[in-house]
Amino acid sequence: MSTAGPHGDAPAAARAPGLADQLRAAVRPREEGRPEEARELLVPLCAAHPEDAEPAYQTAWAHDVLGLEAEAVPHYRRALALPGLTSADRRGALLGLGSTYRVLGRAEEAVATLSGGVREFPDDAALRAFLSMALYSAGRPKEALELALILVAETSADPGVAAYGPAIRHYARDLDALS
Repeated sequence: MSTAGPHGDAPAAARAPGLADQLRAAVRPREEGRPEEARELLVPLCAAHPEDAEPAYQTAWAHDVLGLEAEAVPHYRRALALPGLTSADRRGALLGLGSTYRVLGRAEEAVATLSGGVREFPDDAALRAFLSMALYSAGRPKEALELALILVAETSADPGVAAYGPAIRHYARDLDALS
């Protein structure tokens, strides 16, 4: 199962009347630990609003939470193809789709999706962490470890890691070098 960030609203001009309220009502059960109920509300809402990215994103997320990754993919793809996602939701959709591809054994698609996410949101540590896992799954363990070590060096609040951050970053960039 993959994870994603919180939901947001598409621009008001692009949203069908009443859809924001319907989305809030449909997402609430997932937030309250009733993901199947949310999915039952979101699937028809998504079908009724094929031009709106947020119902697609929320429907993907609902499937993902339930372990229905294969069913989540087309919804993630549609959400990402349409305009209107907030920046946070776009990040969540990229992370969710990339992670879902990895869970489904589609490692190269995971790497491509998450790499695109990292290019679009270079400061997002979660995207880089999931990209590291996808690289490992794609048979690229050296790249995965390099990315993970740099991420640790850049984000750790541990005083020891922070003190050795420059050395960790240096060696991570060439794991085979001994000096």
